[in-house]
Amino acid sequence: MLLGFLRRTAAAASSSPAAGLRQFQAAYYRSNERLSPARDQEVSYGLNLAIAGRGVIVKDKVFHNLETSELQKAGATYLDKQSGIPLHVRGDVTGRVADVSKAQFAKLLKLVTFHLSSISCLYVQDGAICSGECDAKVRIISDNPSAVMLLSNILWKIPDRAISHDTSPLTIYATSSISNNIKTIIGSGTQYANGFAAADIERASLILCGKAFADSAIVKDALTAVTAPILSARGGLPVPGWLLCFGGSIVLLFAPVEIILSCSEIKDALLSIDCGAVISSKGSTMLFPTKAKREPKLFTKPTTVIIVSLDSTGSIPSVSKLSPGQAAYHFLVGCHDGKFIPAYSRGPSPADPLALASSLFTHLKEDDTPTYLINAKHSGKYIDGKGFMKLLEMALSQNLPDIKTEDFRVGELKGKYRSFLSSKFGKSLPEEFSF
Repeated sequence: MLLGFLRRTAAAASSSPAAGLRQFQAAYYRSNERLSPARDQEVSYGLNLAIAGRGVIVKDKVFHNLETSELQKAGATYLDKQSGIPLHVRGDVTGRVADVSKAQFAKLLKLVTFHLSSISCLYVQDGAICSGECDAKVRIISDNPSAVMLLSNILWKIPDRAISHDTSPLTIYATSSISNNIKTIIGSGTQYANGFAAADIERASLILCGKAFADSAIVKDALTAVTAPILSARGGLPVPGWLLCFGGSIVLLFAPVEIILSCSEIKDALLSIDCGAVISSKGSTMLFPTKAKREPKLFTKPTTVIIVSLDSTGSIPSVSKLSPGQAAYHFLVGCHDGKFIPAYSRGPSPADPLALASSLFTHLKEDDTPTYLINAKHSGKYIDGKGFMKLLEMALSQNLPDIKTEDFRVGELKGKYRSFLSSKFGKSLPEEFSF
């Protein structure tokens, strides 16, 4: 009877996420067993039901929230870092990654959950993206302890039972083996030899096949996109920026990734090297753990916002103060020396850049947060780390230089900005937005 119920629950989860979630919740709360981490033993009836609610039947054993040393005893190893693994996202509005249709993802999910249901030993690990009240709980279900070990390192730690109280947890399905049936659903070719990743923002699900779990860049891009609606619904504003600590203050930094990578002084001040921050009424935090700790950490709200532009024409001064409307405008443009990256977002996202810029405007205006624009390019070259930190110090001390730029250069740059924004967003910019 139990097996039959689990199969019905798993089938419902694969065909209808909402129905599966309701059955999962009803089944879970009927279990009074405590979900403690599995230490070389089968875990509880309640966890089995929870996993069935995500479409996977426990065939024999499942190990829950093992420590790194225990995963290594189970055979986990650190694989060579992968890069260039194909990523497909359903629900991305930016067009930066390949799409996957609703039917394709449903078929892929069915095959992956069927595979995981046939494995004798499953590994389940829980964590979160972001920390604090507006976090997004994550459950990893995998056939590979190595995948669990690597993936858990990019999640914040949470209490063992925290995910059971979450109404919309995200699920990562990580399977190290790939059959031809799975590979041919979304593509073929040599680029899929080492695996692929597929995410569905609506389902709050991420599938990692082959060695995709070892490509941290695409995993974080996918998780950033999939968790954005959850974080927003819980009162957070997820933004493609960094938090840094400077002079005892928390600063929110929007910058081209080239600047971050080229300046060791900036990297040393960052709270996390990974792009992605969340601002809420309670404070601020990062999407992914800090450099040294995975325990949840909530910082104060940023006292200053810095927007870094790259302009070698001399139209933008080295450092200048912005109003909330100007800040939203320059954030939306994302000037990268003649190229534009709207809202400084390079990865897939379900958020329209204009909507994100409008939300940032609201936060800056309501909190009266000082915002500054730094031009990190001078005479055709990036300024060095020491030069950047000097400009940052000038902004925070409000000791700004009195620099006048030539009018015709500013006019030309304004024209380029208007032309780009008009082609991208039409004439729908809020009237508060200005150069």
